[in-house]
Amino acid sequence: MSTTFQLDTATSRAHPTPAPMKRLTIPAVRQRKIDGVTAQPVVMLTAYTARQAQLLDAHCDLLLVGDSLGQVIYGLPSSIPVTLDLMVAHGAAVVRGSYHAAVIVDMPFGSYEASKEQAFASAARLLKETGCDAVKLEGGAAMAETVAFLIARGIPVMGHVGLTPQAVNVLGGYNARGRSAEEADKILSDARALADAGAFAIVVEGVVEPIAVAVTRAVPCPVIGIGASAQCDGQVLVTEDMLGMFERVPRFVKVYANLGDTIAQTAAQFAADVRTRAFPEQAQTYQPK
Repeated sequence: MSTTFQLDTATSRAHPTPAPMKRLTIPAVRQRKIDGVTAQPVVMLTAYTARQAQLLDAHCDLLLVGDSLGQVIYGLPSSIPVTLDLMVAHGAAVVRGSYHAAVIVDMPFGSYEASKEQAFASAARLLKETGCDAVKLEGGAAMAETVAFLIARGIPVMGHVGLTPQAVNVLGGYNARGRSAEEADKILSDARALADAGAFAIVVEGVVEPIAVAVTRAVPCPVIGIGASAQCDGQVLVTEDMLGMFERVPRFVKVYANLGDTIAQTAAQFAADVRTRAFPEQAQTYQPK
């Protein structure tokens, strides 16, 4: 039994408490796919805060601290400005708020591309300062040597091919990839290169479905789809997208709730109560004894 940090709802402070179960390990995730078949699909959602992690943890195999936090939390135009410091801070919060799911932290743009040594320094910092279980990086064959370098030094790596948001300036936007035969072949070869390098899982994002199916069948490790295919070995979504926190979401997102509307309506009711002095009531105030 391990120890994690849970929020004390009475004080809103984090206190160490014994975890009720062991955290899922990276080898266990890798072993979900046996002889090309994943009987139990891998469930992954993004998480950026301790409280969000607490709410998602019991339902997920993997929690991804994605660099999408740049847009989701900080209102940035893309993930490119996200720093390693931000990933460390949010990664540590998610680890503190979880005990079951393995936590994967994105390596932000500019933190791993220059050299294998740079990648190791960045990844080692993420593991040491967050307590996460693995890192994720974008890129295929060009990053395979780096992936192998990290794994040989004790750092599990999740790959990411297809639509790679950190390369949005090269790709020219967030359009689906793999429509041409040349691009489809590249996505497939990139996935194979990452698998051969030892990646324990690969995210395939925003590709036409036949390519996602081909990638899933071509590599021995689990393939986690986002805007890909139900035939992938697992699925991931940005949690805020599926919860309806934004007016517009990618077409591949299924919106399971409309929390954005709920929050706005609740804030409006609070504002009305304050302006009419209906809040606070006696139950929310301290009276003399």
